[in-house]
Amino acid sequence: MTIPTKPFLTIHVAWHPAFGEGQEIARALFEHYRRNLYQNVAGGSGIPVMYRSAAPAGTTVPIDIDLETAETSAVILLVDKNWAESAEWVEWGKRHSDAADGLGLRAFIFPVAIDPSGIKAGVVPEQAVRWDLWAGEDERVKRRRMFTALSYEFCRMLRHYLERLTRPAVSDDDLENFLRRVQVFVSHSKHDDHGVKIAKEFRRFVQDGGYDAFFDVFDIPIGQRFDRVLLLKVRTSAVIAIHTDSYSSREWCRKEMIQAKLHDVPVVVADCIDDIDERGFPYMANVPIVRMDPVKMDRIDVIVGRLIDEVLKDFLWRCRVKVFEAGAGTSVAFSPRPPELIILTAIKDKTPAREVLVYPDPPIGAEELDLFAKAAPKIRLLSATEFLAGAAT
Repeated sequence: MTIPTKPFLTIHVAWHPAFGEGQEIARALFEHYRRNLYQNVAGGSGIPVMYRSAAPAGTTVPIDIDLETAETSAVILLVDKNWAESAEWVEWGKRHSDAADGLGLRAFIFPVAIDPSGIKAGVVPEQAVRWDLWAGEDERVKRRRMFTALSYEFCRMLRHYLERLTRPAVSDDDLENFLRRVQVFVSHSKHDDHGVKIAKEFRRFVQDGGYDAFFDVFDIPIGQRFDRVLLLKVRTSAVIAIHTDSYSSREWCRKEMIQAKLHDVPVVVADCIDDIDERGFPYMANVPIVRMDPVKMDRIDVIVGRLIDEVLKDFLWRCRVKVFEAGAGTSVAFSPRPPELIILTAIKDKTPAREVLVYPDPPIGAEELDLFAKAAPKIRLLSATEFLAGAAT
């Protein structure tokens, strides 16, 4: 098994030293992408986040960024008035933009317009992350919006990287896969007071944000079989399950969640219970669950942001699996989340037989291992670290 020496993705953050808030925003980016959420799937300590701000003695700009130290590199430029009015910093940013262009889709520059000065001076394009338009928002909301916008772009970078692993001859000039949006499936019940209303708000938010939202009331083409289209969309989308009071009692809601689990797609559950769920559906567990008041609907941005985090985690895990598969053989299966009974049931009778299931760290507890051993005694469960340790011996 060949373990790559480069990270799959490295993030660089640059800001002018006179921009007082720059270090705080950079630190927030560091904490978001280095936290446990990404450690488990990326390996090591999460996604590397590097800083550029201070200039060496006798110079006015930082040392240049080496964009080839990772399989893919993202450079976030926090452009404020100080940056936009400095010819040296403008030139430094342009130099890195030109270098990224020379690497095709392996490196990208992501400017964040802290204030309008960069836009007005033509230093920052209109397509930048528009921090300047969020002036009235709480600081946490602004950062959450930035994380979501950037993570979405990182997903597209890693999608193209995976495409190159699968088809090495693919041209970087072929933007089709890179530009394809993340599809979001909004799974909901139409049989209580809140399900459809919340789903429509999610659909509006997702589409306004530039993602694709599949919403069955509107998006099943005339003449197509309802069940066929619906289940196909679940298998190929990231899923938001709107868990209202009647969700677990609806046959199609349960089918959608089972299909999402069986096809390893990213899932986030929006807990919108208003009163009582008489029988909590067991296969809605083992994924992030975010509480949202079904009347106020005040955390849609939090849930969508977490879903994009889950999509990015999924891409990072798939990158690792490509490496693992090189020496794993056909008896090993891989899961992007900790094992559960529905997955073990699905793989235990596959042909060829699966003897090992590898999942992201950390290792699960003994109490779960005992339960799984009874359900699927022929399948050995290993965390990624345990699997690598075994492969190395």
